[in-house]
Amino acid sequence: MTKQIKADMMLLLVTLCWGVSYLLVDISLEDMGSFTLNANRFLIAFAVAYSLSYRKLRNVSKETLKYSVILGVLLVFVYIGATFGIQYTTLSNTGFLCGLSVVFTPVLSSVIYRKAPEKKLVLVIIMSVTGIALLTLKDNFSINYDNLLGDLLSIMCAFVYAIDLLVTERAVQKEEVNPFQLGVFQLGVTGILNLFLAFIFEKPHFPTTPNIWASVLFLSIICTGAAFIVQTIAQQYTSASHVGVIFSLETVFAGIVAYIFAHEVLTLKSYIGACLMIVSLFIMELDHRVLLKKLKIKSIKISD
Repeated sequence: MTKQIKADMMLLLVTLCWGVSYLLVDISLEDMGSFTLNANRFLIAFAVAYSLSYRKLRNVSKETLKYSVILGVLLVFVYIGATFGIQYTTLSNTGFLCGLSVVFTPVLSSVIYRKAPEKKLVLVIIMSVTGIALLTLKDNFSINYDNLLGDLLSIMCAFVYAIDLLVTERAVQKEEVNPFQLGVFQLGVTGILNLFLAFIFEKPHFPTTPNIWASVLFLSIICTGAAFIVQTIAQQYTSASHVGVIFSLETVFAGIVAYIFAHEVLTLKSYIGACLMIVSLFIMELDHRVLLKKLKIKSIKISD
């Protein structure tokens, strides 16, 4: 098995865990505030990662620490959007809207690097905006003010996470940056910042029941610690298009989990919007020229 296939499989597992995480966050928020949850989540993840690999975390470069702080700050805003979004809209909406980072990433990349966007990007944006409208507006296409704040926070989560992906991509390409150390220390920075916010806006505490402890530990160790370290390392061995396609599946997993465990049933209009968004993600990330080339080669072999 090649390193790229291994990286893709690891990212697929990460994506599945993130799809489940929306439900676990919803459960955990019954016991604690959003900042408290994220402080517990990231600090526990950091503590476990550090205790298991403290020898690998020695001799940290200034560049690694710099990017750890930058990514930690970005992740605070990512999780403000995701966690508060779940409180003010449905699990399904949060899952689908947070998946828009796959569309935002190439848009921001075009702006930052001053490259003309691909033609298909215009089609993807139209499909995504249409999908968002169908998913979030009422049946008469008026604004659903009951879910508006949560929907906007989920979109903010996707936008900031797109920035996080671009910064991570730049960081891991630098020789003086250690990807594993970066993955671990960004967890610590995010946890400390969330704890600071929890003391200002909430009363931080540990989980109070076994069920909440189970949810928080799974979120901390699997969905946060393992996930972000694996993502940082895997981005060295697989292409950006592979990462994008795999991460787009998070919206599918989140929708399935919301349907099975939270019994969320969307309207036909919402399902059409969700499908439009998923299709737009795949259109954005799949390299159609390579796909067509492979199909031509296969057709030639069959005709021969």
